[in-house]
Amino acid sequence: MGLGLAQRCLERGMAVTVCGRDVDALRGSGIENHPLLKAVALDIADANAVREVTARTGAGDHSLDLLAITAGTYFNTRDHALNESATMQLLRTNVSGLSHVLEAGAERMLAQGHGRIAAISSMAGLLKDYPGASVYAATKRSVLSLCETYRKALAPFGITVTAVVPGYVNTQRLRELNGGDASHKPFLMSQADAVTRILNAVDEGQAVCAFPWQMRAAISLLNALPTMPKLPDFRGPKKQ
Repeated sequence: MGLGLAQRCLERGMAVTVCGRDVDALRGSGIENHPLLKAVALDIADANAVREVTARTGAGDHSLDLLAITAGTYFNTRDHALNESATMQLLRTNVSGLSHVLEAGAERMLAQGHGRIAAISSMAGLLKDYPGASVYAATKRSVLSLCETYRKALAPFGITVTAVVPGYVNTQRLRELNGGDASHKPFLMSQADAVTRILNAVDEGQAVCAFPWQMRAAISLLNALPTMPKLPDFRGPKKQ
């Protein structure tokens, strides 16, 4: 999702800084040598590094117009129990890492007087809590809560915050989690269509961008049931 957003923003003529733990992942993407692209190695779990990178991104004559937070960690807890390391990785990336970026981005945009922020949650975050619910789903609910808090706090200062709640998007990562083929996933959406929806929502200043509607309707139906049925994992298992 982050790569797709970067590609589309470059097509718009925007200067783009891509941050991630492994910037070598850009190789073969087709944009790694784009003159408007800058890649920075960054782990959002490192609060000091996040603050430093955010402060200098677009510094000088440029502003930080759009901050897209797409980093996230996933573990298939239906097949493998979370150990201490995996649990902390989920929390540091999906919760505290997001908080670090939101705080740093808010400070930068408040200083410049404008800006737009978007953060990726998941349809799993719309599921009500129930016995046996995954830690991953809980972390994605926290994304929605954090976005709502920052949206209300920053709105008076001309800064918008959009929580993005996608269903299954045919990204490289989803294919990797499903044996190279995610075509069996319900209501599967192309990466290009997802990016279009996200950027349209950001441009319009929407508070929440949830898609596709069929998946959102299914989640609402599940939440209305008195007892939650056993649900399939949102990213796996792999196709047999």
